[in-house]
Amino acid sequence: MTAPVSAKKKKIVVAGPPITMSDSFRASAASAETALKARDTTTAAARIGALSPTSDFEAYVAAAMRYQLAVQRRDVQAQRIALTDLFKSPELPKAEAPRLRYIAGYLSFMVGNYDDATAQLDYAKTLGYDGIDATMLRADIALRRNKPKEARPLLREALVRQRASGQEVPLAWIDRAISLAYQAQDFNEVGALYRERLARTASPQDWRSALTNYMSAADLETQAQLDLYRLQAANGAMASERDYQAYAQLAEKAGFFAEAKAIIEAGRKAGKLTAKQAATSQLLKTVTPKATKEIAGLPAMAKKAAAASTGKEALALGDNYVSLAQFPQAVEQYRLALSKGGVDAGRVNARLGIALARSGDYAGAQAALAQATDSDWASVAGFWSTWIDQQNRKAGAA
Repeated sequence: MTAPVSAKKKKIVVAGPPITMSDSFRASAASAETALKARDTTTAAARIGALSPTSDFEAYVAAAMRYQLAVQRRDVQAQRIALTDLFKSPELPKAEAPRLRYIAGYLSFMVGNYDDATAQLDYAKTLGYDGIDATMLRADIALRRNKPKEARPLLREALVRQRASGQEVPLAWIDRAISLAYQAQDFNEVGALYRERLARTASPQDWRSALTNYMSAADLETQAQLDLYRLQAANGAMASERDYQAYAQLAEKAGFFAEAKAIIEAGRKAGKLTAKQAATSQLLKTVTPKATKEIAGLPAMAKKAAAASTGKEALALGDNYVSLAQFPQAVEQYRLALSKGGVDAGRVNARLGIALARSGDYAGAQAALAQATDSDWASVAGFWSTWIDQQNRKAGAA
């Protein structure tokens, strides 16, 4: 927008009539430009303020310098005023106008003038500028106006376009999209967005945030919740008393007493639970004898599963093996359950994928998880699939 003034001669021929600057204006502008290059904003302000343009081109140069100065000073209001002066100039190159109109919209947004921000974006679009950043800015304007229903489709459009461009979606965009999906109670999208985020950054803290937030909002069945707690534990993301208590209580409710006992003991070892806590102490007292009976009953369950006409008994036995971290045995039972039928295929495939993953067969796990396409189990499979991708990346980097 501003070629060096010192490089300009008295008469510069462009596509049109000659552009002229007086000797005095050119010398004053060059002096101001030197101060701008040195980032000496005090001197630059004085020299720019002293400019006395007498032609359209000189007025354009002065406005461009005021804009540069405002940028260096990070003065948003002054930037916006300088752009208004530039827009008034017939010397503003047509090729620069669309992008500058978008910038004007952004600056108006920054100072809270949302009507002008929208008007500038509309103007930019008529001039041919409709970048992803403009779509995001429209979404931000809708959010500032407390209109999430207007913001959400704009944000979703921006995400789709950003992904299609091959560029990474900024994490801040994903976080905003998660918030809007929560408000819309679209938990399928909440889960998908969290998985997209975890594919980028998957520390134990990230896993805990994603899984606990998702489970707190989505109305998942007990067994599906349990698999997500298992995933949280697999990531070393059990970080609080609440995590261990909720997991143990859920396992006990599902009838996996040995798993509940193991979780309480792990929580105590990690220092998150203590023997003085009444809730978990009572739970441990309750599940300990039941855990012994649970393990002792496995051989009888195996015989029953083998003789059954449907896969229900094999599914139940596979679930018990998973709860005991006996994953190869679980794989065998889940495959038996699928071959006999009469079971929830989504649940069996999700659990089969988990058991295979925990056995180290990541390719087989992904194939099984891909078959879990129903509601809650699709979400469970999606999160575990993300974990498998993470393990593969770690193995590849080793």
